[in-house]
Amino acid sequence: MRVHRSLTASVEKRVLLWMAERAPRWVTSDGLTVLGLSAQMGAGVGYVLARWDRRALVLVIVCIALNWLGDSLDGTLARVRRQQRPRYGFYVDHVVDIFGAAALMGGLACSGLVHWQIAVAMLVAFLLLSGESYLATYALGRFELSQGWFGPTELRILLITGNVELLRSPFATVLGHRFLLFDLGGAIAAAGMLVMALWVAAKHTAQLYRQEPLP
Repeated sequence: MRVHRSLTASVEKRVLLWMAERAPRWVTSDGLTVLGLSAQMGAGVGYVLARWDRRALVLVIVCIALNWLGDSLDGTLARVRRQQRPRYGFYVDHVVDIFGAAALMGGLACSGLVHWQIAVAMLVAFLLLSGESYLATYALGRFELSQGWFGPTELRILLITGNVELLRSPFATVLGHRFLLFDLGGAIAAAGMLVMALWVAAKHTAQLYRQEPLP
């Protein structure tokens, strides 16, 4: 069972359903999955290029939008066409997410727009949160696509907003101190994902403990 309660979930569901119902036959779920991964890798390349020319961040923004299209529409298209392959789809989608996140954060680490340690921290926190979600899906039979009001689409919106700000300036000033904008945002994001991973892990552990008490 999929659980999706993010801020944009209801609107996004209607938009994706509208697009899936009108997609030409040559558009396939597997093709959209490939598009999503390719776009995320392209975003990583865009970050590398931004080390020399920040206008490459426009490529990053376009690729993030294409990643949303491919990653979000593939499952909806399969359901509309009654071509669901639950185990295949779940496995491929999330393997793609892992490799895509590594490519994105790897490119960001090479961009000069953030210290590489922050990029690694964001990747580790993302993988911890993702790993907990995958284990909870197996143990509880429920896949939580979002945590609270935030899901993948909200994260993409924040990332696009951050890139727009980077086009203006890579720095932010807080209490009179100047920081790299993505150092500040990345540290907050990594800490937030880590706290969320710990919280949901504790919640799910307690839930499973109640469901399977000691004899």
